[in-house]
Amino acid sequence: MPADVQTDPQNPTSRLGARLPRPALMLAAVLLVAFNLRVAVTSLGTLFELAGLHPATQAVLTSLPVICFAVVGGLGKTLISRVGLYHCQTIAVGMLTAGLVVRVLDGPAILILGTVLACSGIALSNVLLPSLVKAHFPSRVGTVTGAYSAILSAGAAIGAMTTVPIAETSGSWRAGLLVWASTAALALVVWLTASRGMRRTIDSGSHRSLLRSPLAWAVTVVFALQSASAYVTMSWLPSIYAAAGLSPQQAGFLLAASILVGVPVYFAAPVIAMRMRSQGLLIAFFSLCLVCGYLGLCLAPAAGGLAWAVLIGVGGSVFPVTLSLFALRTSNAADTASLSAMGQGFGYLIAAPMPFAVGLLQEWTGSWALPCLVMATLCLIQTIVGFSAGRQRVIAPAR
Repeated sequence: MPADVQTDPQNPTSRLGARLPRPALMLAAVLLVAFNLRVAVTSLGTLFELAGLHPATQAVLTSLPVICFAVVGGLGKTLISRVGLYHCQTIAVGMLTAGLVVRVLDGPAILILGTVLACSGIALSNVLLPSLVKAHFPSRVGTVTGAYSAILSAGAAIGAMTTVPIAETSGSWRAGLLVWASTAALALVVWLTASRGMRRTIDSGSHRSLLRSPLAWAVTVVFALQSASAYVTMSWLPSIYAAAGLSPQQAGFLLAASILVGVPVYFAAPVIAMRMRSQGLLIAFFSLCLVCGYLGLCLAPAAGGLAWAVLIGVGGSVFPVTLSLFALRTSNAADTASLSAMGQGFGYLIAAPMPFAVGLLQEWTGSWALPCLVMATLCLIQTIVGFSAGRQRVIAPAR
């Protein structure tokens, strides 16, 4: 299967991508938007202790990203057909910027409202960026996708690493959050410049339901479990380290280390997956890294803090491997789109309660040991299901 999608002369979207001007400016816009797609999540998670939020409020805030990704992201295709790809992306980045401003204006209720608005913008961009890459870089889909994935991860790490120092320097946790509204505003300005005069919509096509396919459900469950692990980590890892006696700044740096160590593996993992007859062993390797990381957090969170962060960061590479399964487990583009929509839609819905449940479990037990043990168990299940999702077979094409 080729890594990059070539221009299709029968596809108006592809023809558009081949002719569009300002490729360097569009690439800059895509990368700037990608940088902002996880900062809203990781920056907030590192400030829970400084902001003095009630545990119930923290639990709600940690669940909002995946809920928005599942619900709002599912509306992306409909919105594209109504207002066009470029207007839709403008709306998405505008919502993200506005949400990052709104969430620092008042108390917990406004913080939740602003987070919903920001995460809704992120959810739309999650859906839209692949379409933009295909439209503007049809012969470099793999390269550009890898670049924006790395920038996305780097943005998450930078948010986790620098938000607490900014807040402590300014004397306000609100200032630590507000700074990221400026990077989102920059992305909006560059995006508006790059997309000026472009109004063509992307034809979403028609795709069949895969709800009766066991293989599709296996891929969906792997996507759901890795999503649960990722958002529990981004939301609660700093709190786990803080409860073990580390400072908020140390906890933020360890979350950043967890994210950054995964960036080069994110590049390599899909390439390796494409060359393997079965991806089950690769999924198992990364899943067992997660198991070891969570068990370490359960038994000795402070003593081996960096080691557990690295293991969890490497284990998170199940994510790009799962993305490659959308293509490897299907035989045509329509089914690939259907599997991707099913995997991400249902996957995020299944994962959404996990950060909230983990927070409540910690409040109930007064310890992070049992929540970490639960996450290790889920990663073991991911290992088992991964062998089914990774077997060399494809979903039967529609007749």
